Amino acid sequence: MVLLSVLTPVLALILCLVLGFMLVKSRGTDATSTEQNKGATKGDFRPWVDQDLQDDTEIAAEGEDDWVDSREVEDLAHVPYSPPRYPEETMRQRSKDFYTLMNQRRSVRFISPEPVPRQIIDDVILTAGTAPSGAHTEPWTFVVVSDQEMKSQIRNIVEEEEEVNYRQRMGDKWVHDLAKLRTNWIKEYLDVAPYLILIFKQTYGILPNGKKKTHYYNEISVSISCGMLLAALQNVGLVTVTSTPLNCGPQLRLLLKRPANEKLLLLLPVGYPAADATVPDLKRKSLNEIMVHI
Repeated sequence: MVLLSVLTPVLALILCLVLGFMLVKSRGTDATSTEQNKGATKGDFRPWVDQDLQDDTEIAAEGEDDWVDSREVEDLAHVPYSPPRYPEETMRQRSKDFYTLMNQRRSVRFISPEPVPRQIIDDVILTAGTAPSGAHTEPWTFVVVSDQEMKSQIRNIVEEEEEVNYRQRMGDKWVHDLAKLRTNWIKEYLDVAPYLILIFKQTYGILPNGKKKTHYYNEISVSISCGMLLAALQNVGLVTVTSTPLNCGPQLRLLLKRPANEKLLLLLPVGYPAADATVPDLKRKSLNEIMVHI
């Protein structure tokens, strides 16, 4: 009994020390977690990045039977490739001519309602479809809208969300940086342009048998395709403005009845420039500012 009476305070002290250590460690972990979250909120949070656009080519462990087995894919034949080869002087001239053409490209927000032949739109989209893609999955869908009622519905969705973006989501700095471009949430060109092209990235493919196919680097692949589409539009004398309608993707996907594996990446109003169209007098960086030669 004497021994027990002596040990009891010691055991109680040890227990208190252990509990105290665990409490301090727990608080430290919570504080670290809070600081990390604060850092993510202040430093890493980017309101202009739509969560729908995050590229994820990982296949979840669950439902693996829904995905196609790569071993089921047949071997692909390879064929000779011999593109035209030009004399050096011709190469120089072609490179200068193409630069001159593309240097005239501008983002134009004043678009004419004048009709554009549908075949032209088909051809420029075919050109965009020649872009490289991860494992040649071609993870893009180009939705061309010319129906006036549908264009009006798209405009309503975009303007409603864009007003919230300008007033709340984007922040004063972003809105201030856009002020010199004289842009706001009013998007008249969505009604006026003869065509709207909405480019969706396919986060995965769906085969005729219902199985899913991984689309590697789907966002990067579609972005390259969009760049080629801009070049093709410039080549035929049409104009556009690259629009990334923040927080509109899910609504527009449902409106256009696109499947769940497709996410909106870009919206392009396409047509001839309006007769009174103006653009900001911007200057582009010089070669030395954008290239490092090692």
